[in-house]
Amino acid sequence: MINKITDTIAEALSGVQDGSTVLIGGFGTSGNPTELIDGLIAQGARELTVVNNNAGNGDQGLAALLKSGQVRKIICSFPRQVDSWVFDDLYRSGKIELELVPQGNLAERLRAAGAGIGGFFCPTAYGTELANGKETREINGKHYVLEHPIHGDVALVKAEKGDRWGNLTYRMSARNFGPVMATAAKHTIATVHEIVELGALDPEAVVTPGIYVSQIVKIDRVATQAGGFKKTA
Repeated sequence: MINKITDTIAEALSGVQDGSTVLIGGFGTSGNPTELIDGLIAQGARELTVVNNNAGNGDQGLAALLKSGQVRKIICSFPRQVDSWVFDDLYRSGKIELELVPQGNLAERLRAAGAGIGGFFCPTAYGTELANGKETREINGKHYVLEHPIHGDVALVKAEKGDRWGNLTYRMSARNFGPVMATAAKHTIATVHEIVELGALDPEAVVTPGIYVSQIVKIDRVATQAGGFKKTA
């Protein structure tokens, strides 16, 4: 019987090894798998390459992982924000490596990994420093840059509902990079707020099929006060 439900986050993360490439969902603080990130800090894997849209906010979640010293390199689109002081300090002191990737390229490089595509030509970044060292080509009068897929050893994503086969649905914008990261990784771990019976999820509403998911862990929904509003995403 297929059953991908795992009792604890520690158990789900036990196989993450030093030097792994870890894809972490989230767009800013939306859809951040904070519980899995905290679990990864406790698990202790080091020399990690982390792929995320940005480089952490404040001192929690991804920022806390960076602060722990477990991350060697980060691949992201938006490393600098008003509250990205942890990354800023690490980068300026030479303690972390950065690969800056335009957001659309980041999504497509992840999608290419999941689709088995060996590379693609994209006009974004042509003529800029981001194209240095990369193959370029003129196609039908336009200039393109060769981009390669981003494969992950592990993907950590936050979903809304799941079943024991690993089928996932997401909550609004919390979906963001989760689906493409799940397809791009060898091993995908997802947190869900609700585990439902097989057949309860409308197949047309399933965003990430269970074939791309290795383990799911149920977590409580915690409301936090921010700016006078309660947020649960």
